Amino acid sequence: MTTTVEVSAPTPLRLPDGRPALDAWALDPAVRHLNHGSFGGVPLAALAVQDQARREMERTPVAWFPGLPLRVAGVRQQLAEVLGVPAERLALVPNASAGASVVFSSLELGRGAEIVVTDHGYGAVTMGAERAARRVGGRVVTAPVPLAAGEDEAAEAVLSTLTDRTELLVLDHITSPTARRLPVGRICAAARARGIATLVDGAHAPMMLDAPVAEADADVWVGNLHKYGCTPRGTAVLVARPEVAERLQPLIDSWGADLAFPERFDHQGTLDLTAWLAAPSALRFVEESLGWDAVRRYSSDLAGWAQDLVTDALSEASGTDCRADVGMPVGPIRLVGLPPGLAVGHLGANGLRDRVLAEAGIETAFTSFAGRGYLRLSAHAYNTPDDYRDLVDRALPLLLSWAAEAARPLVTVNPHERREQ
Repeated sequence: MTTTVEVSAPTPLRLPDGRPALDAWALDPAVRHLNHGSFGGVPLAALAVQDQARREMERTPVAWFPGLPLRVAGVRQQLAEVLGVPAERLALVPNASAGASVVFSSLELGRGAEIVVTDHGYGAVTMGAERAARRVGGRVVTAPVPLAAGEDEAAEAVLSTLTDRTELLVLDHITSPTARRLPVGRICAAARARGIATLVDGAHAPMMLDAPVAEADADVWVGNLHKYGCTPRGTAVLVARPEVAERLQPLIDSWGADLAFPERFDHQGTLDLTAWLAAPSALRFVEESLGWDAVRRYSSDLAGWAQDLVTDALSEASGTDCRADVGMPVGPIRLVGLPPGLAVGHLGANGLRDRVLAEAGIETAFTSFAGRGYLRLSAHAYNTPDDYRDLVDRALPLLLSWAAEAARPLVTVNPHERREQ
């Protein structure tokens, strides 16, 4: 496919020994991995630490599990230092959705309470809010935030939805379907002044933002370390303000149930927690081999360059303006609009993702918002400009052909009409 003239692409990152950064990850080199934002990617060094811990667990399980909470407590201390929060405010949970479920199941809402979410929210978390509201005969109220809304407009769109019945406000720090930030700190401060509890879903924020917990200043903040942070999957943190923390209970009642927060979260029965134990090694590897500041700068520059490249190519080839006007964009995750008919709804977006992987060998993410489909580009340390050039060359022709198929009118045949012989 012929593309417009490129601006200068960022120089790919390399390991200290000169090898490409991708060599440090367990990702299949035969596949283009352009969707770090969904499920992350774990460095080989961290997988080795996890494998060693798992072998120890399997060799002596009776010795392993009684001593596991003490190990988890040590990990909490290390992660708290990285995130810049007191260790006594941080608990480990399997993922951000599980952290949100802790809040929904622990906070006592009044009869008929309202929970406010936004139309950019992560589906699983919104469903959890709906279940919590139903338990008290309340309801979920959705605050519509325009994709192009800047900080002032976005804050007003959310705050104008709050009423005297609002008891919990759920916000995304970085939105999953639309790759934008919300002014969470400003909104949380205003909600707290009105006595409304706040939950910030920071699934994508750890390590992508320099100080996400302080920026949000929420009553409860949850975030995945296994996304941008590259830790083994199943590693996330819940950070709570002291006045809220003691009300929070883990989803599993184990032998630590009578302990204070966060120690009671260190007891998770017989779950395999080796991902938690290996998490600090993943963060440390990236810092020592590449540097988190350098990774943030590079991935942001690369994603911005790739967004321009793909947007220009798709707009030119389709005759459709594929620019995505995002009010508060995020450095390493960007949107490109799709031609009509593609990624219609959540299922349509996931189907398109699977089809591109099957037919082009490229891992991508597609989302849908306000009736339009989007290609969500993610970039990390191991990605290079060639990854996105290949996306243009091999995946865009497929997208154009599928868009043409979707645009064709359906032809129906009246079974009562006689066919001409």
